[in-house]
Amino acid sequence: MNELNKGGIGGFGKLMMISPAKILIYLIELINSYASIYYSNFLFFYLQRTFGFGEKENLLTAALCGFIYIIAAWQGGKLTQRYGGIRMLYLGCFGVILSLALGLVFTTPTAQVMVFCLWTVAICFIWPALETVISDRAGASLSKMLCIYNITWAAGGAIAYFTAGILIEKLGMASVFRLPLGLTVVELALLPFVTQCLKKENDRQCPDETMTLPVSPADAKQFLWMARLANPFAYVAINTVIPLVPYIAEKLHLSTGMAGIVCSLWMFARLAAFAAFWRWTGWHYCFPWLAGSFLLLIVCFFGFLIPQSIGLLLLAQVGFGLSIGLIYSSSLFYSMNVTENQGANAGLHEAMIGAGMFIGPAFGAATLYLIPAAIGIGSWSVGGLLCAGFFGLLFVRHYRIMP
Repeated sequence: MNELNKGGIGGFGKLMMISPAKILIYLIELINSYASIYYSNFLFFYLQRTFGFGEKENLLTAALCGFIYIIAAWQGGKLTQRYGGIRMLYLGCFGVILSLALGLVFTTPTAQVMVFCLWTVAICFIWPALETVISDRAGASLSKMLCIYNITWAAGGAIAYFTAGILIEKLGMASVFRLPLGLTVVELALLPFVTQCLKKENDRQCPDETMTLPVSPADAKQFLWMARLANPFAYVAINTVIPLVPYIAEKLHLSTGMAGIVCSLWMFARLAAFAAFWRWTGWHYCFPWLAGSFLLLIVCFFGFLIPQSIGLLLLAQVGFGLSIGLIYSSSLFYSMNVTENQGANAGLHEAMIGAGMFIGPAFGAATLYLIPAAIGIGSWSVGGLLCAGFFGLLFVRHYRIMP
């Protein structure tokens, strides 16, 4: 654990000792993150401008794919555990390519929603597989490897959101399908090289030292369940915000390009959080940090969705991204800091993300249908749901420590 806190040349040296296979996996992860954000987040602009989808329709689309994500990620983790991460990466990439190609051919609203569902299933094979391959034989370096994993996908996502609006204005709405499709082909082309490197490394590699827990196994399990509770609520917030960004942009008179730039700040804040947690591990198994990040998430959620000015929107996004960074890091680290069933745990980690992707938009859409005249009812209802989640976190903590 002490090696994670070393800075300067020593820390850089540790980074350079990452195996070639995992460097390639990080590259695939970076490309996959960029392509995923480019398609999935800006698809809502496409649906709004091409088919006239409103807030309710976009929220319902997000909720549907969130529900599918729960099942697909859970099964994707099980399949990864059974057949291995590399095979699932191949399957996931082929599925993404197929779905995006269909999106270019079939341009009706129903077809686009179905394509989004198919893409969601395919992407759920990729993420648990990436997490499992990164964690395999990491041993005492697990925290470092997962922090680099988090930094990589967060960097890809932040850059995608920052640049996608501008690229779509230049390349047209069809680039929502074409660019991610081309990038996924690149991922597929890299996989044979990963396979070759892994074969060479497995022939000569000895298992690493197992990472020791700083808490008892019972406390470790408690923190795992608390993080699994908190992470879906973080994604409730994220996946309520993302479908509504086009309407936040309208309220603040932002173009598509400017909306991508302004509303990507929280992703860069999340990236900064991941980088900080790579160098500092004091958050490991520390309840005040987890609870504090949840509270900050709730406050900044309202600041994000009910912006009074661009300045306040930017400030809210900083806290939003930092809080999500710690909550996500907790869920992934506690899930993978085990000696067996890493693939299944990765799938369950992603499935809990899917739960948040479903609950947030579904709850927001339901309240818009039930009380359509109330101003900001979707935001306030989801905010209330986040508050309920925070009290649930306190309950789990209290219930587990009772004698």
